[in-house]
Amino acid sequence: MMKRLVAPLFLLLGACSSTPTRPLPPVIDGQTGEPAPGVPYEPPEQTVPVPLPPSSSSGGAVVALLDQAETYHRSGDSDNEAATIERALRIDPKNASLWSRLAAVRLEQGRPAQAEQLALKSNALAGEDNALQARNWRLVARARWSVNDGSGARAAEKKARDLGG
Repeated sequence: MMKRLVAPLFLLLGACSSTPTRPLPPVIDGQTGEPAPGVPYEPPEQTVPVPLPPSSSSGGAVVALLDQAETYHRSGDSDNEAATIERALRIDPKNASLWSRLAAVRLEQGRPAQAEQLALKSNALAGEDNALQARNWRLVARARWSVNDGSGARAAEKKARDLGG
């Protein structure tokens, strides 16, 4: 009896799952600047993301959370600052500026690997915002310098300069 109930449940749950509409950036090897070995990588589609205007309720909520995060930043409370930015990201997960800000906080907290990945995610969402992309590449460079990856850091700095940053 139990087996008869479990199989349809799994089929139903499988039908409810969805795949992401666009792949996340690959995990990059800090030494070579190439996708890490053994990590499957599918190149992103060549589409330009269209920024979605926030709804009036979520836009105000994100602004309020950013004000709160700034208060935490000024007081030196990076843990609560990061948690507040993460809350804003739950409301607006495609906001490249929020991902960049979280990357900066993670770098400040001494978590360079996570900071680098968050900055790369921000770049994947940044569209044509060259200033934001350059700022993210400078974050990546600082993260790489902090783990003594000089060649990777110089490559990231060059990308930032190429973007006009």
